[in-house]
Amino acid sequence: MPWTMNDYPSSLKNLDHATKKKAIDIANAMVDEGYDENRAIPIATKQAKEWRSNASKEEIAEYAESGQPTTRKKEDTKYENNPERLEEGEEVVSHEDGWAVQSKNAKKPSNIYKNKDDAVEQGRKIARNKGTYLTIYKQDGSVQKKETFASRN
Repeated sequence: MPWTMNDYPSSLKNLDHATKKKAIDIANAMVDEGYDENRAIPIATKQAKEWRSNASKEEIAEYAESGQPTTRKKEDTKYENNPERLEEGEEVVSHEDGWAVQSKNAKKPSNIYKNKDDAVEQGRKIARNKGTYLTIYKQDGSVQKKETFASRN
């Protein structure tokens, strides 16, 4: 069931409006891609808080005023009921706007950073949280380093 600003997990109740909305957007997208709801919420909350700390005041205000969280259409999801998505590692790759953090088979990055160190730090957080791995690429596309994080089961 997609969450809304009127119907969301109680763990989000103390977040400010924009951060709560971002967490709901992220969690809905994760569930659409096959994540278990119980794992999606803490990951989405952490990523929404990080987004809030890195976003400009204008970006936060614009996002907060943009209406309800987006609801993804089922035909837009690539990984319908695909829990293997949790097993995919994260990648830090060169991007036209800096450095991107994305899941191994993702079409779009989850985050883009101007600084590679910031991208690597975020990639590590996500991979550690998922208990998978992080592959860091050089500017030329070759592998610089691969880090493995034990599952937290």
